[in-house]
Amino acid sequence: MDTERSKNKIDLPSFTDISMAAQRLVGIIHCTPLFESLKINKKLGAKIFFKMESKQRTGSFKIRGAYNRISQIPIETRSRNIVAFSSGNHAQAVAAVAKMLDFKATIVMPEDAPEIKISATRKYGANIIFYNRLTKNRENIARSLIAKNGGTLVPPFDHPLVIAGQGTVGLEISKQLEKLNSVPDVFLVPCSGGGLVSGIAIAIKQKFKKAKIFSVEPSGYDDTARSLKSGNRVVLSQFKPSICDALLVPTPGKLTFQINQRLLSGGLVVTDSMVENAMRFAHNFLGQKIEPSGCAALAALLENIDKFRNKIVVVILSGKNVDPHFFNKILNEKI
Repeated sequence: MDTERSKNKIDLPSFTDISMAAQRLVGIIHCTPLFESLKINKKLGAKIFFKMESKQRTGSFKIRGAYNRISQIPIETRSRNIVAFSSGNHAQAVAAVAKMLDFKATIVMPEDAPEIKISATRKYGANIIFYNRLTKNRENIARSLIAKNGGTLVPPFDHPLVIAGQGTVGLEISKQLEKLNSVPDVFLVPCSGGGLVSGIAIAIKQKFKKAKIFSVEPSGYDDTARSLKSGNRVVLSQFKPSICDALLVPTPGKLTFQINQRLLSGGLVVTDSMVENAMRFAHNFLGQKIEPSGCAALAALLENIDKFRNKIVVVILSGKNVDPHFFNKILNEKI
């Protein structure tokens, strides 16, 4: 499909593209639950639905976009080598799909990626190239590998097929809400480069045009929130540590920002302490182990609950891949 697109202009994914992605993913992914707890509704004073992408294959939503992209590499031009860069969840998804479709995968990962994500990526047979996320550029490393050895790049968010694959989360939610006769007011979605929230926005706005969709990012990495406010893609230059390892990018994607600027209502920002509280909340009230990045949207809900009272809110729990020792440490800390 890449050869059909202009080198100067890449078409943004459409609702039709998401529907086509959903067809490709039949039998590949799980249709994850949309969970509601009357106890939580009463506690928070709102009607909350949790989209459990933490129960997805490879432990996060990322396999949706990875499979949709890799499966569409044209056979006549197909290199059996694929290259990706990722902090961990996209890495696992690409490695899993590569094994499934008989590709060789090389993943560029930060040195400080959680061990659970590194181990899972290796388990699927991928080769890992480590880098320092503070001093080196992962995209440059990946492209240099392709220039040297050949292969096809599978980016984590800024590709039409990846965005469309992630958009199937929104398509599933729409169908699930329709069966429940519920019309959502608000969507809260964790955001790194914007692939998940942009895909969900395309799908949701097709059915629920009045729904407000918000990206959620960790403090210090709120590039999408700042970009939405300024009207242009902001590039962050200063960084600080964050437990949200999957959400640490300096700027929104070119494609994802075009979509998010048009469809999102704004961006919310959460601190590490808010995320830790959300992780404990998910464990105590949902019985779920959610990784820090996967809990960002829940953290935004808990921190801004006064704004969402008496509304129907959909919260995306995007992943569960957290080191057990770190998770237990968070649970044992005082709230």
